[in-house]
Amino acid sequence: MSLLHAVLLGILQGLTEFLPVSSTAHLTLAGKLFGLVDPVNPQAWTAFIAVMQLGTLAAVLVYFARDLAGMAASLAGDLRTGGGGAGWKGYGPASRMAVYVIAGTVPVVLAGLFLHDLIEGSLTKSTTVIAVSLIVLALLLWAAERVARHLRGIGEVGPADALAVGCAQALSLIPGSSRSGTTITAGLFMGLTREAAARFSFLLSVPAVLLSGAYQMTKIDPQVFSYGVGNLAVATVVAGLSGYAAIAWLLRYLMRNTTMVFVWYRIALGAALLALLRTGIITG
Repeated sequence: MSLLHAVLLGILQGLTEFLPVSSTAHLTLAGKLFGLVDPVNPQAWTAFIAVMQLGTLAAVLVYFARDLAGMAASLAGDLRTGGGGAGWKGYGPASRMAVYVIAGTVPVVLAGLFLHDLIEGSLTKSTTVIAVSLIVLALLLWAAERVARHLRGIGEVGPADALAVGCAQALSLIPGSSRSGTTITAGLFMGLTREAAARFSFLLSVPAVLLSGAYQMTKIDPQVFSYGVGNLAVATVVAGLSGYAAIAWLLRYLMRNTTMVFVWYRIALGAALLALLRTGIITG
């Protein structure tokens, strides 16, 4: 891996982690294009991606620092006082949001535990799976845009939203589906505004990415360092910077625009991959 590869991969990770286009799909395709994915040991590439995700975790932590600090302080206070003596009814909006984020993380944790070997194995590197997932999620996002009412803001997220979006996040473990793609789609189906769906998606990503990164650090494949410690550090830092920019841009964009540009992009990319697979230019 060259320094240029590291910079390009960091930019790609940061942008695609938060845009609903699938970071796994783009990174895996880029890795194959650059000749960086070892088919004999795909775990090394999975570990490299996991380390880069720490950069995007830092991006969302910095961007939502005030929100997260407020949620943590409010929840701690309500737990200590029992919601001012009124139980759950006395919990403030920030405390409730913290609980919804925690509850929404449970499905992806369970899926990660039970499907660990499948997630980290060859399935993650399957171009066929990635291509199909790109198209299927695009169609679901299109359907969500068609039926979405866009009536509720982030302050109106409730338990049903946490469950639906949390389960959708678990589906993001399928390569090519996209964490932000599945969660934003679910949020739209639940009647959230586009901005609210994206904002809740980003908040929900914090514990999921943190747990995933922490787990990878405990069992990281030593071969990940074959890419170079310096390259790994550069890619992670660049991912954080580009990730911060992606969050800020997407939230502004969704205030005035639909997600259809991402729908057409996913369909075009998925169809192109299937065509390349059929001609044998790339392998599945």
